[in-house]
Amino acid sequence: MGNRKEKINSTIKSTDTEENIDVYWTRPIGYLWALFFKKLGVHPNVVTIISMFLGAGAGICFYFDSYRLAGLDGLYINILGVLLLAWANFYDSADGQLARMTGQKTKLGRILDGAAGDVWYIFIYFALVFRMWNQNIPFLDYSWGIIGFLYIAFDGFLCHPKQCRSSDYYRNIHLLFLKGKSGSEADTYEVQKQIYDNLSWKNNFIEKFFQFFYTNWCKNQAKDTPQLQRLLSLLRRKYGEDIPAEFSERFRTLSFPVLKCTNALTFNWRAIFLYISCLADIPWLVITVEIFVFSAIRLHMIHYHEGFCKKLADELETND
Repeated sequence: MGNRKEKINSTIKSTDTEENIDVYWTRPIGYLWALFFKKLGVHPNVVTIISMFLGAGAGICFYFDSYRLAGLDGLYINILGVLLLAWANFYDSADGQLARMTGQKTKLGRILDGAAGDVWYIFIYFALVFRMWNQNIPFLDYSWGIIGFLYIAFDGFLCHPKQCRSSDYYRNIHLLFLKGKSGSEADTYEVQKQIYDNLSWKNNFIEKFFQFFYTNWCKNQAKDTPQLQRLLSLLRRKYGEDIPAEFSERFRTLSFPVLKCTNALTFNWRAIFLYISCLADIPWLVITVEIFVFSAIRLHMIHYHEGFCKKLADELETND
């Protein structure tokens, strides 16, 4: 048992950044799928693409009302959607574990992994738009209609992406100070822009297409964190890539509380609210939680993280 746990831990990024649901549920099952795909010789990127189809299928299932329109059959279809999305998430875990297990980590794989969640939620959000269209707004004798579309679009374009972007970045910055550059996927906009510019639309269409979105993702991560960027710039100028262990430990200690916020913004809690909303036939609930509760968590996370980064950067400048 202990040996198996060690093998699973060797395929995850770090115990620091893993959410409890992942540690005790998603990762162990994903590990079994990773072993299965390893035996078949399946590339991690193929597993990621399969997860996209599973997540898209789940989104279609969430279109059906659990009770009012489709009756009991609608409830069964929603349960199928829950199972499909959970399955997609197991594959989303398996692809990364498989990549680390086989040494097949690629930049395209990192980009596809992020795109998989986007594909899931494009289908999920459209399903919720049409599901809510003829339902009444709570406490009002008026259907959601176009208001529901705008409500979900606001979440899908402005709230959800920012939450995922910040959560992903802070996890990888923590890994940067925990494991160094080789153990982190915290990429800089400048490097990714150069990669994008060097790719040809003619010869590398798919990779350049995804690289375009990933480059902008990195650009916005930097834009959201000016004090962190200042700190990283000072560290590079003073120490290069060899940051003192004492400083790294101090940063990780200050960063650790942020990981609780990033865990709240991961797929797991988002999915739990989605499942509750769809099975109870109150689809507007998950959107409301994402807009108000998750956005508040993100703002608190940024405020705290930028605060201690400013303090550390000020100390470095003073010592200089």
